[in-house]
Amino acid sequence: MKLIHALLLKMAVIAGFAASISANQVKLNVAMAKPFLEAGHKQTAFFKIGLTGFKMQKKEDRTPVNVAIVLDKSGSMSGKKIEHAKEAAIQAIDRLGTEDIVSVIAYDHTVTILVPATKVSDKATIKQSIRQIQANGNTALFAGVSKGAAEIRKFHDKNRVNRVILLSDGKANSGPSSPKALGDLGASLIKEGISVTTLGLGEGYNEDLMDQLARRSDGNHTFIENPTQLARIFNAEFGDILSVVAQEVAIDIRCANGIRPIRVLNREAEISGQRIITHLNQLYSKQEKYLLVEVEVPSTQSERTREVANVEISYANMLTRTTDEIASTLSVRFTESKELVQTNTNQEVMVSCVLQKATDANRLATNLRDKGKLAEAKQVLLDNGRYLERNATRWNSTQLGDYASEQKLDVLNLDDDVKYNLRRKQMRSSQFKNELQQSY
Repeated sequence: MKLIHALLLKMAVIAGFAASISANQVKLNVAMAKPFLEAGHKQTAFFKIGLTGFKMQKKEDRTPVNVAIVLDKSGSMSGKKIEHAKEAAIQAIDRLGTEDIVSVIAYDHTVTILVPATKVSDKATIKQSIRQIQANGNTALFAGVSKGAAEIRKFHDKNRVNRVILLSDGKANSGPSSPKALGDLGASLIKEGISVTTLGLGEGYNEDLMDQLARRSDGNHTFIENPTQLARIFNAEFGDILSVVAQEVAIDIRCANGIRPIRVLNREAEISGQRIITHLNQLYSKQEKYLLVEVEVPSTQSERTREVANVEISYANMLTRTTDEIASTLSVRFTESKELVQTNTNQEVMVSCVLQKATDANRLATNLRDKGKLAEAKQVLLDNGRYLERNATRWNSTQLGDYASEQKLDVLNLDDDVKYNLRRKQMRSSQFKNELQQSY
């Protein structure tokens, strides 16, 4: 009896240990948009790869950060803008702990390191340095980001979250200033494991430049219309940074024989033969990031099942300090019943597909308006709104309905150049957030 009791106790311990491991692992969910396809003809199909960060059980489990706060202090930032920016940065400092590292950089036509990279042990001194910022001069944005990255490098560590947070309200007019130049800077930084979040304030900044810098470094980008929103936006950004549970996420998709990969929607990926390889910089606690993949499926007889792809994921687990691996396989069933295809369609995957296609159309409309093709831009937005409304009803999606409403506002603001300048920033910001493909 004692032996049985000991065995049961041992089994319970093992089960509890296994559950603990599972609770501290990223969750992988793969799904076809249509688990059933019509038999007898070649067609394209979509599948979704979702990765959800595990819940941090204790506040002490969070990954320490190494963050550079880079603030624009050019002349256009004077008044309420710079005051709200300083207050937002100070509130962000309050969220950091003694194991975190912070640096504060301010720039106009020159760059000043107000707080060299240091552990957050003396918050009062850091805050006082921020309060002393005064606005004047031009905008050396490239140099400001570069200096922020240099401060990050002093304590760069793959076991930390390494992030530059850039705030600017103006166009870069000192040093490199094109979207390509800043995008290339972002691409070089992500190779070092440094991402850049860009916060564009007001109507004067270059949204294409800020978009490219954030996009190519796998950071975030947000348009801030009013300086009173700064504290909330900073708080949300630091909420993300302080909840990273996985980094260096590598995704390897191997399509089965006969399945031809076509594209990954709105994400950069390398497609070579049957293989698709892409990467994500970070996953946040309880957050899902996803990929949508389009493939060509050959004609297959009814009542047959065909493997579509094998998905392998590896990532750095920031809690356990291990490299974890997870995998899953996708298959599809063929049928002659159109009703069976429709009734088994995956609503969640279809909503994601519609959102990404609609975002493509919205980006096209922006580009057409920029080229002076106003009538064509309007027509794209009107068609896109109707497309979103149909699918919002079909899939009972508030998200698609809300994006349909945005298309109407976009149309109303196309004619007037002043109104369009502001609306364009909102359009680019929405495009960026949709293409980031993440949800909580």
